[in-house]
Amino acid sequence: MRSTTEAASVNMGFSLYSLYDYGEEYGPEPCTKEEVKSFGSWFLPTFYSLVFLLGLTGNTLVVLLLLKYKRLKSMTDIYVLNLAISDLLFVLGLPFWSYFMADKWVFGDTLCKLISWIFQIGFFSGIFFIMLMSIDRYLAIVHVAFSLKARTATYGTLSSLIVWLVAMNASVPELIFSTSVNDSNRTECKLVYFKKSTTWKLFSCLEINVLGLIVPSIIISFCYARIVLTLVRCRNNKKKKAVKMIFVVVVAFFLCWTPYNIVLFLKCLDDVGILGQCEISKNLDYADQVTQILAYFHCCLNPVIYFFMGQKFKLYIKQFFENCIFSKIFCKSCGFHESFCSESSRSGYTQSTSDEETF
Repeated sequence: MRSTTEAASVNMGFSLYSLYDYGEEYGPEPCTKEEVKSFGSWFLPTFYSLVFLLGLTGNTLVVLLLLKYKRLKSMTDIYVLNLAISDLLFVLGLPFWSYFMADKWVFGDTLCKLISWIFQIGFFSGIFFIMLMSIDRYLAIVHVAFSLKARTATYGTLSSLIVWLVAMNASVPELIFSTSVNDSNRTECKLVYFKKSTTWKLFSCLEINVLGLIVPSIIISFCYARIVLTLVRCRNNKKKKAVKMIFVVVVAFFLCWTPYNIVLFLKCLDDVGILGQCEISKNLDYADQVTQILAYFHCCLNPVIYFFMGQKFKLYIKQFFENCIFSKIFCKSCGFHESFCSESSRSGYTQSTSDEETF
């Protein structure tokens, strides 16, 4: 059995970036994981960098467009803005973990705690806001009369504040236990629990799976099941489009996060000694590295899912780049700027102003 003084990370924040005890013992034979470490040192930094660039670009654009054109007048706008901010918090930690996986942790103990905490806040808040957006769609389509009173900017702001508070409190273990330590001549930023920390390991594992997958999955599935039933019964020319969007939202969420959460749960069982086989532990480490990239890539998909499939966002993109100073400088001389402006203006009159066209 592995030593209880060694801290193996079982939660989302740290199964990604550190976290393998490369000298663990399973019975009389030591379980060496140098090949796992070598694989992660080039595989993870590469994809962390890609997710960082795509997520930063897409979500920054979302924030700029919302603040410039939407004015945050509805609950939906507020949720989408907060979701983009959550994804930004999430991706901003990736350069640190990328450097750490490629070399070692060189940013000190304070940044280890702070970045780990912020990273975990971005994870929880992002999933919570996807859940709130599902509830928002549910109220707008299934309970139309009630939604007129409930779906206001005031309630949207209040519920968003509650989500941030819940996410910050759920991430407190990261702030407490994240530590920069020397392990086998390598400085690492990882969770270091108290001695005999089986309770905290199990708590972290259950917290990620319950708050990060099970509860949101139940709520999202209920909301969209009721939405589909409502749309099927009513006669609406936009029914097929709405059902398609719902399908994309649900499938993207489950495909990205379910494999990762399953692997985390299995790693939790391994960490507390229930599995206890070296080969299984190695395979779980490989699976963890692959599935976490899929899960993290979801933050890059959010701008596509919630905006690029809608006509309004295309209009905002046109208007944004039309007013961009570089567009004016490089395109005005060739006449493209004027034609682009006219096209955007004409398309603006044809767009629906209904809140349901947000996505």
